[in-house]
Amino acid sequence: FLLGKYLDWEYLLNSDYHQNVESHLLNRSLCLSPLEVSQMKDEDFSQNLILDSSTLLFTHIPAIFFVLHLVYEELKLNTLMGEGIRSLVGLLVQLARDLKLEPYVDHYYRDYPTLVRTAGQVCTIDQGKSIIFTSEPNNCSSGSMLLLIFLLNFYFKIIQKNLLFICDFHSTSVSSLAERLVVWMTNVGFTLRDLETLPFGIALPIRDAIYHCREQPASDWPEAVCLLIGRQDLSKQACEGNLPKGKSVLSSDVPSGTETEEEDDGMNDMNQEVMSLIWSEDLRVQDVRRLLQSAHPVRVNVVQYPELSDHEFIEEKENRLLQLCQRTMALPVGRGMFTLFSYHPVPTEPLPIPKLNLTGRAPPRNTTVDLNSGNIDVPPNMTSWASFHNGVAAGLKIAPASQIDSAWIVYNKPKHAELANEYAGFLMALGLNGHLTKLATLNIHDYLTKGHEMTSIGLLLGVSAAKLGTMDMSITRLLSIHIPALLPPTSTELDVPHNVQVAAVVGIGLVYQGTAHRHTAEVLLAEIGRPPGPEMEYCTDRESYSLAAGLALGMVCLGHGSNLIGMSDLNVPEQLYQYMVGGHRRFQAGMHREKHKSPSYQIKEGDTINVDVTCPGATLALAMIYLKTNNRSIADWLRAPDTMYLLDFVKPEFLLLRTLARCLILWDDILPNSKWVDSNVPQIIRENSISLSEIELPCSEDLNLETLSQAHVYIIAGACLSLGFRFAGSENLSAFNCLHKFAKDFMTYLSAPNASVTGPYNLETCLSVVLLSLAMVMAGSGNLKVLQLCRFLHMKTGGEMNYGFHLAHHMALGLLFLGGGRYSLSTSNSSIAALLCALYPHFPAHSTDNRYHLQALRHLYVLAAEPRLLVPVDVDTNMPCYALLEVTYKGTQWYEQTKEELMAPTLLPELHLLKQIKVKGPRYWELLIDLSKGTQHLKYDGVLYVKLRAGQLSYKEDPMGWQSLLAQTVANRNSEARAFKPETISAFTSDPALLSFAEYFCKPTVNMGQKQEILDLFSSVLYECVTQETPEMLPAYIAMDQAMRRLGRREMSETSELWQIKLVLEFFSSRSHQERLQNHPKRGLFMNSEFLPVVKCTIDNTLDQWLQAGGDVCVHAYLSGQLFEESQLSMLACFLVYHSVPAPWHLPSIGLEGSTSFAELLFKFKQLKMPVRALLRLAPLLLGNPQPMVM
Repeated sequence: FLLGKYLDWEYLLNSDYHQNVESHLLNRSLCLSPLEVSQMKDEDFSQNLILDSSTLLFTHIPAIFFVLHLVYEELKLNTLMGEGIRSLVGLLVQLARDLKLEPYVDHYYRDYPTLVRTAGQVCTIDQGKSIIFTSEPNNCSSGSMLLLIFLLNFYFKIIQKNLLFICDFHSTSVSSLAERLVVWMTNVGFTLRDLETLPFGIALPIRDAIYHCREQPASDWPEAVCLLIGRQDLSKQACEGNLPKGKSVLSSDVPSGTETEEEDDGMNDMNQEVMSLIWSEDLRVQDVRRLLQSAHPVRVNVVQYPELSDHEFIEEKENRLLQLCQRTMALPVGRGMFTLFSYHPVPTEPLPIPKLNLTGRAPPRNTTVDLNSGNIDVPPNMTSWASFHNGVAAGLKIAPASQIDSAWIVYNKPKHAELANEYAGFLMALGLNGHLTKLATLNIHDYLTKGHEMTSIGLLLGVSAAKLGTMDMSITRLLSIHIPALLPPTSTELDVPHNVQVAAVVGIGLVYQGTAHRHTAEVLLAEIGRPPGPEMEYCTDRESYSLAAGLALGMVCLGHGSNLIGMSDLNVPEQLYQYMVGGHRRFQAGMHREKHKSPSYQIKEGDTINVDVTCPGATLALAMIYLKTNNRSIADWLRAPDTMYLLDFVKPEFLLLRTLARCLILWDDILPNSKWVDSNVPQIIRENSISLSEIELPCSEDLNLETLSQAHVYIIAGACLSLGFRFAGSENLSAFNCLHKFAKDFMTYLSAPNASVTGPYNLETCLSVVLLSLAMVMAGSGNLKVLQLCRFLHMKTGGEMNYGFHLAHHMALGLLFLGGGRYSLSTSNSSIAALLCALYPHFPAHSTDNRYHLQALRHLYVLAAEPRLLVPVDVDTNMPCYALLEVTYKGTQWYEQTKEELMAPTLLPELHLLKQIKVKGPRYWELLIDLSKGTQHLKYDGVLYVKLRAGQLSYKEDPMGWQSLLAQTVANRNSEARAFKPETISAFTSDPALLSFAEYFCKPTVNMGQKQEILDLFSSVLYECVTQETPEMLPAYIAMDQAMRRLGRREMSETSELWQIKLVLEFFSSRSHQERLQNHPKRGLFMNSEFLPVVKCTIDNTLDQWLQAGGDVCVHAYLSGQLFEESQLSMLACFLVYHSVPAPWHLPSIGLEGSTSFAELLFKFKQLKMPVRALLRLAPLLLGNPQPMVM
């Protein structure tokens, strides 16, 4: 644009920029020869300077200037572009002068006083009619500037409402303006890296919003928002929740081959780290492992009396071993509960199944005792079901999230026939944990055609459990083949083993659970009362088949009550009532009536129903159909008889089932106290039942004391069992105390002198039922008192203690430590149905007993287990840790909304009972999980990521909180408290920037001298950043301190840092900030409240000293438009910026002439919005007073 007798090229070659390039190292490295240019003199140039207004771009010079000005303002927002700004200032000043824009020149002077000369060459350019920009410089034009001005205005409450229209928050829950701001910044792509490049004063409101959101974030914010606010715990939680489920951080990393085969007891893969956090004060886990292991020989301790020969002594030891083996064979069911879902198998290795060791060792020589010697009679197939349970226990170790396929399942098939039972159990376990759906249909067909009874049972129950409630037609056809009642009347009669039929019937119930499918319900209703066939085909173990049909019918119509649509003609409740109390057999409807016409040739039942066979199944079917319906008319059917005559017609153990069924129907009436339990006992029994602790029996001719006492204990056991169902997995203290009292009472009754009246078998049964109820309530908790009961009963191996009682006791032990403390029981309808199958209160007399209840059903508890352990995991170390939680319960009809504090890892209550979960401080960042918005944040294997606050130690390292950084400071109330030892900082923060700062700037050295002051300051600042969790403020502290020191030395070449300090001071003194501090008094300070007044006071004193030492002359010269010394340029600019002094051309407009008092000045300067503190300093100059009025 500038043309003269010298060309533009020569003008550029004479510029400072070209000279810098020629002297650059790169220029010499490239061996570039310098250009010869004739030297120009400024005065020559100015004299010969002319304008050529005919050039193309001449008319656009104002627009070009304005664009460059906007670029300049944009660059001021990036601390990394300081050099670029300084290069641009010279050009902008020249153009502003040429365009006669004095406000812009003054604007640049206030920013960079040393780069703007007071006089220079001017080439006047007429702006014409340009309206591109105003006469005053504009500070906000570009996108980033608009954003940041929005932020500042937002925090100073100038245009709060505008932000509401800009942001779109349909997908995220936000409440406060700070949250809206942070979410919007994420939506427009603003990152922490962008924030770090902003000047600290402008970044402060954003950091304050981030700090506010970091304190109280929402659990459903996106990952990007969590990263922006520095909550890596939330971002990882959000990230993990979106990933496909695989191996969890809580999974055990112990490889399967680390233990030798002899040591492998099936419990090597438990997560010891989590269990050591849950039960940190004792060795109960090792005790449970010792009680449940079946891989080692048992100790056979028999004393050889003198009258015993060696042969008799050997027989005595083997008989003792046979007793102990009843217990050993019952252990795998409990072990399966303990190790539930704890293992992720390697696809290239078979699943390790621990041995079922039925040998013994006799002290003192440790000789082996074996049952296969032939000295005593051993029941045939004694170990078949024990091996089946062992296989189930091994298979249930596999977590549902494991990656296995059909080939791996087939790969595990054993080559030896004696291991077939274990593999059958393994298949059932795969169905219970959902993996059997991956098994190819061809393989299922192959297994079933082999005709192996155990394999068929395991496979049918497994596939049914895997297809729970789906009405899957392929599985229905598979099951129907094994149930004669579901085959067409003309079909060929198949020789299906009885136990396989039982498994298939229960399978039908599982597949059709909750569907109220009419045809299935009709068939199952008839099957409860299936009579024995003419050729004795249905004569053995009829009780288990009838029970299975009843359980299956209950599952199909689960919880439907009187709403069984389309079944009114079946009269389901009436038919079940008849099965329960007896009477004439009704005519069988349907296509199978021909089969039931011919009576059995061996069993004479006549036309009456055999209640001993049909009662249990019908009773439980009624309980499941009317579960939780509170239907009193049905419940009254199940009330225990209240006369001696009627009591004689009911087996005492059926009273247990009736009481249980009645209580399950009247679900809301169950109360956790002894009074309620006793209220289930009829008056005649309460008044006449003997106390088992009495020595002498009362005499009575009319009453049968044996019947009364047996009815009493069974009714009590039934009520206790219903209490266990009602409070399953709740750890309800009242329920626990009530059940524990009855368990202790039954143990006392067993040793009472007149226990024989009730019968030891009946008392052992009731004790086992109460113990199971107790374990249900405390499921997964590992309660010590229940463990003591289980351990005591584990040691009882003689007398009435048969295989079934051992099975019950060790199932109770397994429930108590369900899944290694990670799982508990649910009280949903489906879960109660599964538990009724698994905990049916009639236990097998020996290991092959399936007469009353199929043993395989004991494993259906898996369908009621749900993961409820919440484990905090430190997001920085990825290790489980302790954290304090506040759990809020929803209000119910029994209690109002209430809060409870728990130390995690802990078992949560059922999630539908909870309103919210909060991670409490002060050690960890707080986090609120609102469960009303969904429970997906707790679904990922119970992991809750938490972030430790800086300056705090974990609860494991510092249980009482006496070693934290804050606690040490409170304890040491002296002047050195803030200057803590820098080497200790690594224990409180992992931030590399803070660690490096402590290493290089806070360590004292020899002969510190004047540096000691700076070191103390840095240590104090570091302490502040660590304790308030604001490491990002460390550069701001240092920049403010350095700016104060440069101002004190009068070396401020630019005023940008002073601008930022001014913004910081204005922000913290703003009304909105003060209101937030009043509303949240517990919230930590964002910046030290002691540091800012020191900064303000120091700057005020420095500028006042300059004003008194001759600076007032410079200020007067500036305001009057006169020249002043160039050495005062920097300090004058600092004074003008810091005190917001208006430009000289604004002063005439307010009419200062004639002002005689400060009050007049205050009134006239009101429109310029000049601070009073600045006006106090200018008043002496404006009023002609020689002495400045410094504060």
